[in-house]
Amino acid sequence: MQKLFFNLAILALTVFGTMSCKEKKSDPEPQKTPEELAIEDLTSGSSQVWTVAGGGSVVRDGRSETNIYQNFEINFVATESSKTYQTFNNNSLFDGSGNWNFVGSSIDKITLSGSAPASGQEISFTRSGNDLTLQFTIAVPNSRVNAVAGSYRFNLKRKQ
Repeated sequence: MQKLFFNLAILALTVFGTMSCKEKKSDPEPQKTPEELAIEDLTSGSSQVWTVAGGGSVVRDGRSETNIYQNFEINFVATESSKTYQTFNNNSLFDGSGNWNFVGSSIDKITLSGSAPASGQEISFTRSGNDLTLQFTIAVPNSRVNAVAGSYRFNLKRKQ
């Protein structure tokens, strides 16, 4: 009887040990929406600084203007309640800070709030690894923006 009880106890412990060592299945992570993925492209999840320094460039109407914007930085931030940006060394092309939003249902174009020439323009963006490209055009509606009018391409590097 003791031997039977001992064998049953060993069997029960073996079954319990095997069952408790099994990998527990967790719920799969929900798929991210295209908008969430686009936000991650700009913010790397919450906040990301992009810079010309370290190999970036700025081209306006086919001419390099990297020397004018060599220390330019833009920081895109996204939280559940807001999407903001800050710029540094922007040579008055961008506001120092403000909000950003997608253009309608396009998740590859943004607009920046503010009153600087780049504000309110549709800015196309593409990210490839540690590179971010911003493209936009500033038209010549009046003499105030005549000096900065043109088609811009900012090739930015992810700041570590």
